[in-house]
Amino acid sequence: MPKGPKGEKRPADVVSNAIKVARIATGEDEEDVTEDGKDAAAVSLGRKGGKARAESLSKAKRAEIAKKAAAARWNKS
Repeated sequence: MPKGPKGEKRPADVVSNAIKVARIATGEDEEDVTEDGKDAAAVSLGRKGGKARAESLSKAKRAEIAKKAAAARWNKS
């Protein structure tokens, strides 16, 4: 799917894309991107994901994950 200048998704066919751009220009339709060009829905989900996972894990499980990650970093070479 084609992407706009800031990475936003646009319709694949030329006519649909032209209609979408015209609707945005006339105010009939709004773009679903934030000021930095990211999809607003994806941004809100991204904010929840890591925090929710961290809250659901026990301290022991978090420590185990951290030890495994550290071992992977040290064993790279």
